[in-house]
Amino acid sequence: MSEKILIIDDEKEIADLIELYLKNENYSVFKFYSALDALESINSTEFDLAVLDIMLPDINGFTLCQKIREKYNYPIIMLTAKNEETDKITGLTLGADDYITKPFKPLEMVARIKAQLRRYKKYNIAGTGGGEEVITHSGLTLNIKTHECFLNERLLALTPTEFSILQILLENKGGAVSSEELFHRIWKDEYYSKSSNTITVHIRHLREKMDGAPIIKTIWGVGYKIEK
Repeated sequence: MSEKILIIDDEKEIADLIELYLKNENYSVFKFYSALDALESINSTEFDLAVLDIMLPDINGFTLCQKIREKYNYPIIMLTAKNEETDKITGLTLGADDYITKPFKPLEMVARIKAQLRRYKKYNIAGTGGGEEVITHSGLTLNIKTHECFLNERLLALTPTEFSILQILLENKGGAVSSEELFHRIWKDEYYSKSSNTITVHIRHLREKMDGAPIIKTIWGVGYKIEK
């Protein structure tokens, strides 16, 4: 079965263009021009990925992102016509995995969607395997097979990107990992190699979910690490 992609954008030409390119890649596309029209599908369908425009006439993309994150962990890509860092950071903080600024190249959009789906699909497959692979550290338990993370026995609701970052840092315990290396290892995509803002915001969000526990250390000028 092909992956189900949710698209919500009030600019009909853009939504139709994204739909055309994704259908050419054999994805199942659920397209809406308003948030209210999409709410029933959001509540009843578990998609594989969502593309949300921030500036919508009824309910903004930030609110939709929050609503999805109340129930689902599939990847979310935010679309914004503004080139403002605040919009990008807000979306990532609310649980989005990536953002794209309009105007964008359709092939770039497809590449980013594929990168997000590869990671999400990998975790779904891992969760069906036999046995367990568990990493523990300072009250933190990361179960690679079930894609679950616990801190002092409390389940943390992590997005696929947050889980990936934490897994890489734990697997490199004691060594610093740069933002650039995190980009390459998580997305394996050239579009993620020139800016560290996305990783910075995801790290901050991870720390917030861990109630500020001093597990992830910032190594200024280098990157991030978890002490042995």
